[in-house]
Amino acid sequence: MDHNSPDVPGEDMGRRRGQPRERHAPRPLNRQKLDELALSYVARFATSAGKLSDYLRRKLRERGWEGDAEPDIAAIVSRFTDLGYIDDAVFARGKAQGLLRRGYGARRIDQALGAAGIAEPLREESGGTEMERRRAALIMARKRRFGPFGVREEGARLDPAVREKQVAAMLRAGHPLALAREVVNAVSQQALEEWIDEAGD
Repeated sequence: MDHNSPDVPGEDMGRRRGQPRERHAPRPLNRQKLDELALSYVARFATSAGKLSDYLRRKLRERGWEGDAEPDIAAIVSRFTDLGYIDDAVFARGKAQGLLRRGYGARRIDQALGAAGIAEPLREESGGTEMERRRAALIMARKRRFGPFGVREEGARLDPAVREKQVAAMLRAGHPLALAREVVNAVSQQALEEWIDEAGD
Protein backbone atom coordinates (compact mmCIF):
# COMPACT_ATOMS: atom_id res chain seq x y z
CA MET A 1 0.00 0.00 0.00
CA ASP A 2 1.32 3.45 -0.85
CA HIS A 3 1.37 5.33 2.48
CA ASN A 4 1.96 8.61 0.65
CA SER A 5 -1.42 8.33 -0.98
CA PRO A 6 -4.07 10.82 0.23
CA ASP A 7 -6.48 7.86 0.36
CA VAL A 8 -4.82 6.36 3.46
CA PRO A 9 -7.62 6.03 6.05
CA GLY A 10 -5.46 7.10 9.00
CA GLU A 11 -4.44 10.35 7.35
CA ASP A 12 -8.00 11.18 6.32
CA MET A 13 -9.33 10.53 9.81
CA GLY A 14 -6.55 12.62 11.34
CA ARG A 15 -7.40 15.52 9.08
CA ARG A 16 -11.09 15.26 10.02
CA ARG A 17 -10.30 15.17 13.73
CA GLY A 18 -7.60 17.80 13.78
CA GLN A 19 -8.97 20.48 11.44
CA PRO A 20 -12.55 21.44 10.67
CA ARG A 21 -13.50 21.53 7.02
CA GLU A 22 -13.56 24.95 5.44
CA ARG A 23 -17.02 26.45 5.36
CA HIS A 24 -17.81 28.31 2.20
CA ALA A 25 -19.55 31.66 2.63
CA PRO A 26 -23.15 31.56 1.41
CA ARG A 27 -23.66 32.96 -2.06
CA PRO A 28 -24.94 36.54 -2.32
CA LEU A 29 -28.66 36.95 -2.81
CA ASN A 30 -30.46 37.77 -6.03
CA ARG A 31 -34.10 38.63 -6.61
CA GLN A 32 -35.26 35.00 -6.75
CA LYS A 33 -33.39 34.03 -3.58
CA LEU A 34 -34.71 37.07 -1.73
CA ASP A 35 -38.28 36.14 -2.75
CA GLU A 36 -37.70 32.57 -1.58
CA LEU A 37 -36.41 33.77 1.80
CA ALA A 38 -39.43 36.03 2.22
CA LEU A 39 -41.85 33.24 1.34
CA SER A 40 -40.15 30.81 3.71
CA TYR A 41 -40.28 33.38 6.53
CA VAL A 42 -44.00 34.15 6.21
CA ALA A 43 -44.76 30.42 5.92
CA ARG A 44 -43.04 29.74 9.26
CA PHE A 45 -44.02 32.79 11.29
CA ALA A 46 -47.02 35.04 11.87
CA THR A 47 -45.40 38.35 11.03
CA SER A 48 -45.92 41.99 10.17
CA ALA A 49 -44.73 44.10 7.26
CA GLY A 50 -42.12 45.71 9.51
CA LYS A 51 -40.77 42.40 10.81
CA LEU A 52 -40.51 40.96 7.28
CA SER A 53 -38.66 44.09 6.10
CA ASP A 54 -36.22 43.84 9.02
CA TYR A 55 -35.62 40.14 8.32
CA LEU A 56 -34.85 40.71 4.63
CA ARG A 57 -32.53 43.65 5.40
CA ARG A 58 -30.65 41.47 7.90
CA LYS A 59 -30.23 38.70 5.33
CA LEU A 60 -28.90 41.21 2.79
CA ARG A 61 -26.33 42.47 5.32
CA GLU A 62 -25.24 38.90 6.05
CA ARG A 63 -25.03 37.61 2.50
CA GLY A 64 -24.71 40.59 0.18
CA TRP A 65 -26.43 41.25 -3.14
CA GLU A 66 -25.56 40.23 -6.69
CA GLY A 67 -28.66 41.42 -8.54
CA ASP A 68 -28.44 43.92 -11.40
CA ALA A 69 -30.75 46.47 -9.77
CA GLU A 70 -30.91 47.39 -6.10
CA PRO A 71 -33.03 45.01 -3.96
CA ASP A 72 -36.59 46.34 -3.60
CA ILE A 73 -37.72 45.11 -0.18
CA ALA A 74 -40.69 47.46 -0.13
CA ALA A 75 -42.03 45.89 -3.35
CA ILE A 76 -41.74 42.38 -1.89
CA VAL A 77 -43.55 43.41 1.30
CA SER A 78 -46.27 45.21 -0.69
CA ARG A 79 -46.79 42.17 -2.92
CA PHE A 80 -47.00 39.80 0.05
CA THR A 81 -49.51 42.15 1.70
CA ASP A 82 -51.66 42.21 -1.46
CA LEU A 83 -51.53 38.39 -1.56
CA GLY A 84 -52.68 38.21 2.06
CA TYR A 85 -49.50 36.57 3.30
CA ILE A 86 -49.03 39.35 5.84
CA ASP A 87 -51.72 41.45 7.52
CA ASP A 88 -50.64 43.97 10.13
CA ALA A 89 -54.14 44.24 11.65
CA VAL A 90 -54.43 40.48 12.15
CA PHE A 91 -50.87 40.29 13.50
CA ALA A 92 -51.47 43.18 15.93
CA ARG A 93 -54.68 41.67 17.30
CA GLY A 94 -53.10 38.24 17.75
CA LYS A 95 -49.97 39.62 19.41
CA ALA A 96 -52.00 41.85 21.74
CA GLN A 97 -54.37 39.07 22.77
CA GLY A 98 -51.43 36.77 23.49
CA LEU A 99 -49.82 39.38 25.76
CA LEU A 100 -53.12 40.12 27.53
CA ARG A 101 -53.58 36.42 28.25
CA ARG A 102 -50.11 36.38 29.82
CA GLY A 103 -51.02 39.30 32.09
CA TYR A 104 -49.29 42.21 30.36
CA GLY A 105 -50.72 45.71 30.23
CA ALA A 106 -51.41 48.23 27.49
CA ARG A 107 -48.01 49.93 27.60
CA ARG A 108 -46.08 46.67 27.11
CA ILE A 109 -48.44 45.72 24.28
CA ASP A 110 -47.86 49.09 22.61
CA GLN A 111 -44.08 48.63 22.92
CA ALA A 112 -44.20 45.11 21.44
CA LEU A 113 -46.35 46.22 18.51
CA GLY A 114 -44.17 49.28 17.93
CA ALA A 115 -41.09 47.04 17.78
CA ALA A 116 -42.87 44.96 15.13
CA GLY A 117 -43.40 48.08 13.00
CA ILE A 118 -47.15 48.34 13.62
CA ALA A 119 -48.52 51.86 12.97
CA GLU A 120 -49.87 53.80 15.95
CA PRO A 121 -53.58 53.71 14.96
CA LEU A 122 -53.46 49.90 14.76
CA ARG A 123 -51.60 49.73 18.07
CA GLU A 124 -54.35 51.75 19.74
CA GLU A 125 -57.08 49.56 18.25
CA SER A 126 -55.36 46.37 19.39
CA GLY A 127 -54.76 47.26 23.04
CA GLY A 128 -57.83 45.42 24.30
CA THR A 129 -61.06 46.57 25.94
CA GLU A 130 -61.17 47.92 29.49
CA MET A 131 -62.48 44.56 30.65
CA GLU A 132 -59.62 42.71 28.93
CA ARG A 133 -57.04 45.06 30.46
CA ARG A 134 -58.49 44.51 33.94
CA ARG A 135 -58.53 40.76 33.37
CA ALA A 136 -54.86 40.90 32.30
CA ALA A 137 -54.00 42.72 35.55
CA LEU A 138 -55.75 40.01 37.55
CA ILE A 139 -53.82 37.32 35.64
CA MET A 140 -50.54 39.04 36.50
CA ALA A 141 -51.53 39.40 40.17
CA ARG A 142 -52.53 35.74 40.43
CA LYS A 143 -49.35 34.57 38.69
CA ARG A 144 -47.10 36.67 40.96
CA ARG A 145 -49.23 36.25 44.13
CA PHE A 146 -49.89 39.97 44.45
CA GLY A 147 -52.60 41.64 46.52
CA PRO A 148 -55.36 39.23 47.57
CA PHE A 149 -53.52 36.30 45.94
CA GLY A 150 -50.65 36.51 48.43
CA VAL A 151 -50.43 34.45 51.60
CA ARG A 152 -51.50 36.46 54.65
CA GLU A 153 -53.97 36.21 57.49
CA GLU A 154 -57.58 36.96 56.63
CA GLY A 155 -58.32 40.65 57.14
CA ALA A 156 -54.63 41.55 57.55
CA ARG A 157 -53.48 44.62 55.65
CA LEU A 158 -50.66 44.33 53.13
CA ASP A 159 -47.35 45.72 54.37
CA PRO A 160 -46.85 49.16 52.70
CA ALA A 161 -43.32 48.32 51.46
CA VAL A 162 -44.56 45.04 49.95
CA ARG A 163 -47.51 46.83 48.38
CA GLU A 164 -45.25 49.41 46.69
CA LYS A 165 -43.00 46.65 45.31
CA GLN A 166 -46.02 44.87 43.88
CA VAL A 167 -47.37 48.07 42.33
CA ALA A 168 -43.94 48.74 40.77
CA ALA A 169 -43.90 45.23 39.27
CA MET A 170 -47.36 45.80 37.81
CA LEU A 171 -46.13 49.06 36.27
CA ARG A 172 -43.16 47.26 34.70
CA ALA A 173 -45.61 44.77 33.20
CA GLY A 174 -47.27 47.71 31.42
CA HIS A 175 -50.29 48.37 33.61
CA PRO A 176 -51.29 51.97 34.46
CA LEU A 177 -50.81 53.16 38.05
CA ALA A 178 -54.51 53.42 38.94
CA LEU A 179 -55.20 49.89 37.72
CA ALA A 180 -52.12 48.46 39.48
CA ARG A 181 -53.18 50.00 42.79
CA GLU A 182 -56.75 48.75 42.37
CA VAL A 183 -55.51 45.18 41.96
CA VAL A 184 -52.87 45.21 44.70
CA ASN A 185 -55.19 46.91 47.21
CA ALA A 186 -58.19 44.65 46.51
CA VAL A 187 -59.60 43.11 49.71
CA SER A 188 -60.39 39.77 48.08
CA GLN A 189 -60.27 37.79 44.86
CA GLN A 190 -64.06 38.05 44.67
CA ALA A 191 -63.82 41.84 44.82
CA LEU A 192 -61.45 41.77 41.86
CA GLU A 193 -63.81 39.56 39.83
CA GLU A 194 -66.65 42.02 40.51
CA TRP A 195 -64.40 44.95 39.52
CA ILE A 196 -63.67 43.23 36.20
CA ASP A 197 -67.37 42.54 35.59
CA GLU A 198 -68.15 46.23 36.17
CA ALA A 199 -66.09 47.09 33.07
CA GLY A 200 -68.50 45.06 30.93
CA ASP A 201 -71.60 46.90 32.11
